[in-house]
Amino acid sequence: MCLAIPGRVEQIIEGDIRMGRVNFGGVVKNVCLDYVPEVVVGDYTIVHVGFALSKIDEQTALETLELFEKMGALDEELATEEEVFARAANAPQSPCPDGSCDLTGRDLRAEDASGIGGKK
Repeated sequence: MCLAIPGRVEQIIEGDIRMGRVNFGGVVKNVCLDYVPEVVVGDYTIVHVGFALSKIDEQTALETLELFEKMGALDEELATEEEVFARAANAPQSPCPDGSCDLTGRDLRAEDASGIGGKK
């Protein structure tokens, strides 16, 4: 999943690229603020893949964060690299990395040929 998440700007660092420290409900990350020159410390902004895209009002930001939290989307979107690797390592692994079978080892190619497997 790749969501644009609202966060509160806690610090702005001016330089060749305008950067900021943005708080996403307790998780603070470095974010590029170049696309939103109007944003100041204390404002909320929508962030996607490390870039602030627009300014957003506080009420909408907090409601969105609450909804994402209930969905469990924040854990996925704001995970550290180590957490992402740990989840991947602990996830069920297919015995067929090429996608030719399901997690039980059942051959999906035979089903595809017969039209039963859903892929055509």
